[in-house]
Amino acid sequence: MRIALTGAGGFLGLHTRVAANSLGYEVGSVGLGSKFHCQTAMETINGSDCLIHVAGVNRGSDTEVHDRNLEFATQLSDALRRVNTPPPVVVYANSIQAGNSSAYGQAKAEAAEVLQAAAISTGARFCNVLLPNLFGEHGRPFYNSVVATFCHLLNAGQTPEILDDKDLALLHVQDAADVLLGSVPSENLKSLTASRTVSAVLEQLQEIAHVYRKGEIPALKSNFDLGLFNTYRSFRLQRPLELPFMMSRRADARGSFFEVCRSKGGEGQTSFSTTLPGVTRGQHFHRRKVERFVVLHGRAEIAIRCLFSDDVLLYKVDGSEPVAIDMPTLWTHNITNTGDSELFTMFWANEIFDPVRPDTFPEKV
Repeated sequence: MRIALTGAGGFLGLHTRVAANSLGYEVGSVGLGSKFHCQTAMETINGSDCLIHVAGVNRGSDTEVHDRNLEFATQLSDALRRVNTPPPVVVYANSIQAGNSSAYGQAKAEAAEVLQAAAISTGARFCNVLLPNLFGEHGRPFYNSVVATFCHLLNAGQTPEILDDKDLALLHVQDAADVLLGSVPSENLKSLTASRTVSAVLEQLQEIAHVYRKGEIPALKSNFDLGLFNTYRSFRLQRPLELPFMMSRRADARGSFFEVCRSKGGEGQTSFSTTLPGVTRGQHFHRRKVERFVVLHGRAEIAIRCLFSDDVLLYKVDGSEPVAIDMPTLWTHNITNTGDSELFTMFWANEIFDPVRPDTFPEKV
């Protein structure tokens, strides 16, 4: 399946590409605004199975927000009308604010009308997906969501302030991506969305930060809890050297003992592997799963890379001084035995492995 996607370099665009990658879909990027070139856009859209429009502007003056969102929709509609083989489905990442009195709400509603008219003219089915506030890994603080702002400040040791303690409808951005791609029905949006006050979100994130600072896993009782935790821990990657947690070793005449993972609640699964010298394990990524690596014996190198990036982070680990490293969601990872003896590694995941829904997708580092 081939997807044509606008806003591929943005927050929602990144998560949509990750979700598409996990399904084995090919994604082509359509540039808009100053990056728009009609012929190039037509080549990407032509013959695709689905066109997904997520690019948008939600910050700036009222005029800028209105005009640029309309510009994006007009450019995309122009290219769509010109292709020889239009996609059978056009999906618009709209907002629950569409049609309200704000410049953003008016712009989103008008953009939907422009794109819907173009889709109908080509015989495509138009899907107008009304999304609530999105949060998730690698969101931009002070821009994408208050969740990203709180995570950024808490990770930096600062205390966030609440200016308006309003109710929020919150959806993890991976769930939004699933809906846009059609792998989850749009009717499920309501059940996937959590309602929280700003103060409740901050209170939960403060508890997450307090627990995770010690290397412990907070209680993950719901999908919202898991999404919030994965969002917070993605901000640890702003200081990559702090990703490993030092283990507390207790030694006596019998040998040594240390805790691999202390989880505050929920199901979990512990695994153990042996790896011969020079062999690499892993080479996959997770969208939601929390996974912890601890080398118990031998020497290894753990490599992680954010999807669609060429930058690789490397961590040399040794069983004589064990550390715990949690694999970030959306990052492919592997572990290589760099020693001369067999490598012993323990793995912990927050969920029991389900072969039907493994949340494990092949991708080389």
